[in-house]
Amino acid sequence: MNINKTETNMRERDKDSSHFVAVTTISDSQAIRSVDFHPDGQHYAVGSNSKTFRICQYPQISKLRQDQHFYPPSVLCKRTKHHRGSIYCICWSADGELVATGSNDKTIKYMRFSKDTNQLVGQEVELNMHDGTVRDMCFLDNSSSKSRLLASGGAGDCKIYVTDCMTGMPTQVFSGHSGHISSLYSWNNTTFVSGSQDQTIRFWDIRSNGVVNSFDEYKTDAFQKSPVTAVCVDPTGRLLVSGHADSACVLYDIRGNRLIQRFYPHSAEIRCIRFSPSAYYMLTCSYDNSIRLTDLQGDLASDLASVVVAKHKDKAITIRWHPTEFTFISTSADKTATLWALPQS
Repeated sequence: MNINKTETNMRERDKDSSHFVAVTTISDSQAIRSVDFHPDGQHYAVGSNSKTFRICQYPQISKLRQDQHFYPPSVLCKRTKHHRGSIYCICWSADGELVATGSNDKTIKYMRFSKDTNQLVGQEVELNMHDGTVRDMCFLDNSSSKSRLLASGGAGDCKIYVTDCMTGMPTQVFSGHSGHISSLYSWNNTTFVSGSQDQTIRFWDIRSNGVVNSFDEYKTDAFQKSPVTAVCVDPTGRLLVSGHADSACVLYDIRGNRLIQRFYPHSAEIRCIRFSPSAYYMLTCSYDNSIRLTDLQGDLASDLASVVVAKHKDKAITIRWHPTEFTFISTSADKTATLWALPQS
């Protein structure tokens, strides 16, 4: 499927909450905090407060109808008591061979995944360098050397650790934040961005072993002393968007090092933000239970059109776009993870 064409067609349609419908829903005994798509889009991993880890099959949605009822997904792999605590975050390596989970038991686990068997294979690796909840992670894959690095941060000492997945040992430790780290995001193999409860956003480069940029100088104007709860960068590395505890979204021009605008698509704390694969749209989820779609085509400094495209019965926690199709998954404190898609008719 041509994602550019799909997103363009979406813009030409009347956008309302009835267009995205629930395709599959996982139900758990506790809140579901984390989800991530495999890079090939055929699988996705889900982690919950019940310590349960699942890998599910992405369903066939080509014949989806507006009136179709949702159903449970095909679970290919399931581990109960995967951690000793809640699973707060999940991420896949760019080649899809490794999947990592982080928990409030202060540990990270990463495992190999076989597409031939749709199962986890080999021995899992457990990392224990964090002294608080692991809130977020991102892989930094070097395709030329075949090495995989995993950046991770969270509560506790406010440090970001970069681990060599070949050896299981941290190769770099980044200090600079004075509050818990809420969100990490990488859009290339050497740079990542972090958002923190200290109300700052920092850019890190593993080549220079430190901070290369930050937006803390905009604290008074842009953040209004509100903790950063989510960060994301568009695929071109041009735009940064941050979500905040005061329900604000803030758009930045990274290359111009300037604030574009602050707006309020939600009525409660924003928990996660993601650009669509072509960055025509942006998804946000919030403790107001809703997921909103914001149109980014046009003047970014003007008012941005935003519409509710999905709702949960309790706080929405995490969202992820499918890598090639115009679908997304959301997780919630209502103990569900739901795949949403546009019906074909």
